[in-house]
Amino acid sequence: MALARGTMLAVFAMAVLWVSGVQRADAQLRVGYYSDSCPRAEAIVKEEVEKALKDDEGVGADLLRMHFHDCFVRGCDGSIFLDSTNTSKAEKDAPINLTLEGFEIIDDIKEKLEAACKGVVSCADLLAFAARDAVVHYGGIHYKVPSGRRDSRISIESDANVLPSPDFKLARLTDLFISKGLSQTDMVILSGAHTVGIAHCDAFSDRLDSNDPTLDAKYARALRKQCPPLSNNTVPMDPKTPHKFDNRYYRLVLENRGLFTSDHTLISTQGTTTLVKRLGGNYKRFQRKFAQSIIKMGAIGVLTGYDGEVRSNCRVVN
Repeated sequence: MALARGTMLAVFAMAVLWVSGVQRADAQLRVGYYSDSCPRAEAIVKEEVEKALKDDEGVGADLLRMHFHDCFVRGCDGSIFLDSTNTSKAEKDAPINLTLEGFEIIDDIKEKLEAACKGVVSCADLLAFAARDAVVHYGGIHYKVPSGRRDSRISIESDANVLPSPDFKLARLTDLFISKGLSQTDMVILSGAHTVGIAHCDAFSDRLDSNDPTLDAKYARALRKQCPPLSNNTVPMDPKTPHKFDNRYYRLVLENRGLFTSDHTLISTQGTTTLVKRLGGNYKRFQRKFAQSIIKMGAIGVLTGYDGEVRSNCRVVN
């Protein structure tokens, strides 16, 4: 799924809120949380993300997707990083997460952070910073990330079943986002992360096999050449600017050139179509709104205070 930002500097209230039935402890998250305890924390993360993106320009989209997948399963608690054990399979081994790349980048960043400030910066915060830095690398505007998350000690493969599938329709997507304390508007805005990254052919092959009338015919023919039967090749989400965090995604959706059913469904109602047009027509609006929504997403179900821990190795509990 895969980022923009305006400057919405939210200093979250010191309370545990219940939003649409979901407990959200955005209480102690704040911008500059590590100013005293680890002043170079965000700089270290940025340096390592930039190094990784020089080696693989596309991995930033994985970091963004990783942040989304972490937050939507048990909250933004770094559970996506935990390795499976002999007795329990972890989230990262769920089928929907098997195509995620970049875990070794997280390892490298964590190693540098531990060398600078042992036991201070959580893996959950590390990921929120890294996702932001990936957006900036791709040309998005910088947004300030409230931090103070702690890491969970639990990661269960089946919990990842909540993550949205490429074939989700509007109502199901909306219900999922509302269940996480977000809105339908947030859902449309955060879908804009599909402006970067790649998709595996099997994620949209059903649309090709069924000659989906909502997929532009010329585009479908091109996709069939890139995705022959039984292949699992990859194609860019945005063929023209796959490594640019722009708002072309929305224009592609309006042209029936969104890869997934979950992309096309954004124009299935008048209200969401209007929003897609507004975001596609105004780059600065998209950047600003994306920042607000991803900051909001980053507060889902966070652990703060004495809850959780700060892992020294993101792959295993302390």
